[in-house]
Amino acid sequence: MVAFSHVSVLLHETVDGLDVKPDGVYVDCTLGGAGHSTHLLKKLTAGRLIALDQDMDAIENAREKLKEFQDKVTLVHTNFERVGEVLDEFAPEGIDGAMIDLGVSSHQLDTPERGFSYHTDAPLDMRMDQGAPLTAKEVVNTYSYTELCRILREYGEEKRASAIANAILDAREQKEIETTGELAEIIKSAFPVKERFEGKHPARRSFQAIRIEVNRELSVIDTTIKSLVSHLKPGGRLCVITFHSLEDRIVKECIRDFIDGCTCPRDFPVCVCGFRPSLKYVTRKPIVPSREEENANPRSRSAKLRIAEKLES
Repeated sequence: MVAFSHVSVLLHETVDGLDVKPDGVYVDCTLGGAGHSTHLLKKLTAGRLIALDQDMDAIENAREKLKEFQDKVTLVHTNFERVGEVLDEFAPEGIDGAMIDLGVSSHQLDTPERGFSYHTDAPLDMRMDQGAPLTAKEVVNTYSYTELCRILREYGEEKRASAIANAILDAREQKEIETTGELAEIIKSAFPVKERFEGKHPARRSFQAIRIEVNRELSVIDTTIKSLVSHLKPGGRLCVITFHSLEDRIVKECIRDFIDGCTCPRDFPVCVCGFRPSLKYVTRKPIVPSREEENANPRSRSAKLRIAEKLES
């Protein structure tokens, strides 16, 4: 079994937010290290959990970690964008709750050969699903200047996108860029000397952008939430943890559309578009980690948990 180390963020807040029924049916769209799943399974008696992950390491780890709950859990190796199909098969009558943790697992970040980190030199990969066709190496070596600038600006919010894209193009004219260490140094070279050694690593935003592109992390969020809402039973809860502003904005807007999606002009005295809310806020403002959790797990600092509940049809 692959050693899978991961510290679950907002563990109790997320599972408590689901208001778990002992005989309910739940889905964990991002199994990861199975921390949230384990905590939820302990609350079930006749209930069931369907857990998804596109990383086979996570699935194999969960087979062992969740062995005592094997009669209550179904593990599915897939990207959560397919959750609608999965639930049609395993929970056709609907679910009582769903959770998504949109962060990258500590296992992926801390396993050098997975190629996620700019702190170690490893093959450029960054795939959460190691069977997926697109790698970071392909992005870095084949994307045009325009495409590189786009992902660096949109997914990394990188102000020096143009300079970094030019540095990548210049470097790959000499030789193919093969490792995270090479890429980190190329990105660093696009910054003024003073900025290369101050504050956070210059490659941080660029690595985030490339990782998001490789795994299509943002493009699948909206579809996934819509699928989950359509499968939630009345009173069912949706819990979503985000880690940066780009994904949080998508989650926030998607949930808001289910709550206040009326398209009528503001000056209309009554709604005529036929919109009916299908969700309500459980927490209008996101829940954030406590000071204690932040100190114990610095990677939790940017986390936000949003919770909504399905209304009667």
